[in-house]
Parts: sequence; structure tokens; C-alpha cells
Amino acid sequence: MSMKVAFIGLGVMGYPMAGHLANKGHSVCVFNRTQSKAQSWAEQYKGSIADTPREAAQGADIVFMCVGNDDDLRSVVYGDNGVLAGMLPHTILVDHTTTSAEVAREVAAKAALQNIDFIDAPVSGGQAGAENGVLTVMAGGNEAVFAKVQPVMAAFSRFSQLLGGVGSGQLCKMVNQICIAGVVQGLAEGLHFAKQAGLDGEKVIETISKGAAGSWQMENRYKTMWAGEYDFGFAVDWMRKDLGIALDEAKNNGATLPMTATVDQYYADVQALGGGRYDTSSLLARIEALHKK
Repeated sequence: MSMKVAFIGLGVMGYPMAGHLANKGHSVCVFNRTQSKAQSWAEQYKGSIADTPREAAQGADIVFMCVGNDDDLRSVVYGDNGVLAGMLPHTILVDHTTTSAEVAREVAAKAALQNIDFIDAPVSGGQAGAENGVLTVMAGGNEAVFAKVQPVMAAFSRFSQLLGGVGSGQLCKMVNQICIAGVVQGLAEGLHFAKQAGLDGEKVIETISKGAAGSWQMENRYKTMWAGEYDFGFAVDWMRKDLGIALDEAKNNGATLPMTATVDQYYADVQALGGGRYDTSSLLARIEALHKK
């Protein structure tokens, strides 16, 4: 069923996500802070552009957002030009930004005052997943509301799941990032060891990837890591933001995350090397830089 939707935020994730919605026949109006990006999107896909989040949201059945962080989210939701100022009662606001669970609950409460439903729905799968329409969506909110948006989100996702009430999607995304951090550090150390041992990296991975050591990171990143190339995925700057959110939440819920805290500091080392825009597999670059000293 075709719907009228808005999409706020046309970054590396939002741009193709909004495109998939348009390609599935939904009527899409987009907003982006840099309007030239919105204009490029409108030239590539069938849809319209708005000058403000409020304008984009007017008349929309569902408003999707995918921006940078908690403050970016507040900037497009609140105020005279925010989406809440343009949305009608009984419509749905869906946030695909990775944020704190706290801000998800805050926005949900503000939306509820206007009889607007809210779903927090961070995604996993990276830029490639967004471009190929195969993201995983982790959602928090009301079950009946999720049932309404799930078929629409299917335009850019291959799997979506409701984890619980508002904020649960963000908490699940924190688990996702915690797990990735440990896997990437293990892979980085393993590849470093293989190089030091004089092994053939291709043969090593061909062998161990078929057993218990195998992972998405190994399959998709080992070649570029071995070659010292780190421009193929989620940036270190964004990973540090996400791990910071997870570590803050751990202080609230009492979880103990020693490995996550350590890897977060390793990513700080990568930033200090000038690698803030490297992808997350660049933990190997840190090891090799230390080894050269």
C-alpha cells in the first residue's frame, strides 16, 4: 500500500533508504540540512524536497528520520520548524538514528502529547546494507504501531524486529556495537599475528573462516585490512559515538563492559592517528602503528 512519507536526513544511510521508499511507490518528501543533497536526491528519485523538517512532515502518514546524534535529533523534531510542528495526530514518527535510549523516550513523550506515535528504530548493515536495501532494523515502541510501519520499512530492510517498549531498539543497537567492537579487535590481532608469522593471509582466512572463528567482519573486511585500506564502511568517529552511548547506558544499568571500554580507547588512538574517518576495521592500523615504534 502506497503511503505519504517524509524522510529527514540524507546522509550515507538516509539517502538510499529514502530512495528505496520512493522506488516502492511511496510518495516521499525529503529534507536535508544541506539542500544541494536533497536536490540531488530529487533528481535521482521520484519525490519532492522541503525547506524545513516541518514542511516535509506536513500531511505525512509516517515521518522517518536518520540524522547524527541526540542533539541532531532534537534539532529536527522540536521547535517551530521541527517535524512535530508539521505532523497530524495519529501519524507515526520513526527514528533510524543511533541515539541514547533516553532521548528516544523523551521524543516519544513529546510526540504523545500530540497523539503522535513514536518508534525508535536504529539499523545495522552499514552503507552497503542501506544501498542494497537489506538493513536490519531494531525497534522499540507499541506493537500495533510497529505492525503498521514494518511493511513500509521493508523497502530498505530484510529483517526488522520489535524488542520491547520505546528505547528497546536503541538498547539492542548498543548490544550490536558492543559485539562488533570485540570481533573487530580480535580479527585485527589475528591478522597482525598472521603477518608476523609470515603466513599467507588469503589461505589463513580461507581456512579459519569455515570454522568457529568465522564472522561477517572476517568475510567482508579481511582483504582490505590485510591491504591496509580503511575506507569501506562505518567510520571510527561514529563508532566512538555509539560506544560512548553504550558505556553511558552501562553506568545506568550496572553492566560491566571492560572490553568495550578498552576498544573504545583503541578507537581514540586511531582518531589520534588521523583515522577518524577510517572504517572500524582500522583497529589493525593502530596495532601496526604501535608495532613500528
